Amino acid sequence: MFNPLNFIGRIGAWFSAGLSKKAKIIVIAGLLLFSLGTLYAAYKVNDYFENDPNACSTCHVHDSANKAWVTSEHSGINCHECHHSTKIDQMRQLYNFVVLGHNKIAPRHGQVIVPWKLCFSCHWERNEKYPKAPDISRSTYHAKHVFIERIECTKCHGYRTHKFTLEERYCVTCHKDKEVSEHMGPAEECGPMATLPCLNCHTDRTRDLKPGRKKCLFCHGTSESLRKELIADGTIDVKHFLPSPQLIKKSPKIQVAEKLPMQFVCYDCHNPHKKIKPDSTDCLVKCHSNVLSLGKHELHVNTMNLKCLDCHKKHVWKVTEEQAKKECVTCHDYKNPKNFLTQ
Repeated sequence: MFNPLNFIGRIGAWFSAGLSKKAKIIVIAGLLLFSLGTLYAAYKVNDYFENDPNACSTCHVHDSANKAWVTSEHSGINCHECHHSTKIDQMRQLYNFVVLGHNKIAPRHGQVIVPWKLCFSCHWERNEKYPKAPDISRSTYHAKHVFIERIECTKCHGYRTHKFTLEERYCVTCHKDKEVSEHMGPAEECGPMATLPCLNCHTDRTRDLKPGRKKCLFCHGTSESLRKELIADGTIDVKHFLPSPQLIKKSPKIQVAEKLPMQFVCYDCHNPHKKIKPDSTDCLVKCHSNVLSLGKHELHVNTMNLKCLDCHKKHVWKVTEEQAKKECVTCHDYKNPKNFLTQ
């Protein structure tokens, strides 16, 4: 029976007795060079498959992925920085390709789905290799979706291969009951909100991600300084989904004075997901349920069939003496609006 130890011993004896000292040095040097060459070749092969994006094309199953990667924000990042695979899985892939043919390789072979921890190494912990990676450490969006809801990054960023920037209406794939209704009014006057990206309105500036008053006034306000202020913040909603100048121009403009009543957020009255424009019913149900018992309100509403907005002008609300002299006199003699609630 063949004994490998005896075989090695015989080779060693032959080497010791049958060769001169010079020959031994030559053989040892040759073996050393051969070993170093083999190690270097192995290193280069391993480096190619571990660090060269071209290695991913060897199996000819990544054509679409490569094309998308080249034009993506990650085009300067090596495939292997994000996609990790074990040596065992690599050997299995090689066997599947060489022996079974590339058509037998599963679309998502190995551990190619990138876990959120790898994304955070650059976008949260600030990897020194990629200093320009956007910092999301102060993003309420990501705090809510990743840490609270435990949603993987690739659920939103990468739902299409190497498509990292969120599509305009992608949010509704999960928030199915949050489709936006259209503005009540001619499209040429205000434009349909249903066509806007979700992140045109929902902002990282607020804890609940809902648009604050300033965000609404970005399109509906007249202040250029306010728009510049919000753009300077550099939050996601203005960095990737900045409303176009054309949209801002044709959006209805409102004036909201700081000392006027109703200093709450716009969506308390305007709900773009259900009903963008409130009516008198909304006023009486939501906030002013007791208003009919105050002053002359019941007379005007129930007897004269007036609507709240017939007298209270939107975003001004108080009936001024100047307004009363112009409008109230169309129904009756002038009466000071200050006495409306007391007489």
